[in-house]
Amino acid sequence: MVETPSQSTSAPSSPPSEATTCAAAIAGLRGALNRALRGKSQVIEQVLACLLARGHLLLEDLPGLGKTTLAKAVAAAVGGRFARVQCTPDLLPGDITGFAVFNQKTREFEFQPGPVFADVLLADEINRTTPRTQSALLEAMAERQVTVDNTRHTLSPTFFVIATQNPVEHHGTYPLPEAQLDRFAMKLSVGYPDRADELEMLAASIGDIALEPRRETVLREGQLAQLQQEVASVAVHANVRGYLVDLARATRTHPKVSLGLSPRGLLIWQRVAQAWAFLQQRPFVTPDDVRAMAYPVLCVRLGISADAGNLIEQILESVAVPV
Repeated sequence: MVETPSQSTSAPSSPPSEATTCAAAIAGLRGALNRALRGKSQVIEQVLACLLARGHLLLEDLPGLGKTTLAKAVAAAVGGRFARVQCTPDLLPGDITGFAVFNQKTREFEFQPGPVFADVLLADEINRTTPRTQSALLEAMAERQVTVDNTRHTLSPTFFVIATQNPVEHHGTYPLPEAQLDRFAMKLSVGYPDRADELEMLAASIGDIALEPRRETVLREGQLAQLQQEVASVAVHANVRGYLVDLARATRTHPKVSLGLSPRGLLIWQRVAQAWAFLQQRPFVTPDDVRAMAYPVLCVRLGISADAGNLIEQILESVAVPV
């Protein structure tokens, strides 16, 4: 007796849902960045929130703690182009945005794009270049475009700036003006890893001649923009919006704050709260999401540093949390 293959009665497998695809993409990003920067899962979550909120990131920390490694890992993970600018006093605006060069053959000026035409731009030690050159990034960070010789050039829609500055060495630096700081969504500090993570880092480096970990590409083309659109669609209840506005007004009336939160900063705070809720796989923002993002958002734009934690806590405690 010959057995004939039985026909399958199971239904064809359906394609993964959009929510599943987004969750898998976030998990891939989270894993790739945590492998690149060991023992800094909380920092990685905040970086992801900044990226998904279409913000820009200021890292204030000592040299050698992984700021460049993190920037390269972000660029690789999202499948984007990476560019680095070493900010020095002699750096010119055209060195960042690009400039026009006269072509002898065509007898016309041709635009040579600068490093700002990347998906992820690392501005290393941004406070070591002059205010004139710092201002070259203002239009790029706010509008994702640059204007050179009265001609507008569009940047990547997912253009992401990671700028670094050293909190210790102040010799030869130019403090970032308020207009520049307000373009950043967050200010973070990587900090030293703990002992177990440093031991693991040393063990992993044995037999490997490269000092930096191998970078991984996680997202396909256009997927980052899709995730950012999902974040923008996270619901924010009217009570939570009112909570945000009351917190912003509290910063403007606090006696120890010289420059309160701007409307741009308020919009950024809402967007990173949406991103934080999205990372927690929630379709709506809670007051806890707002509070979780308070320190990195406010620290960069209120002109505070030493007692920033206490001051921000005072601002949060001065406004009733909506139920």
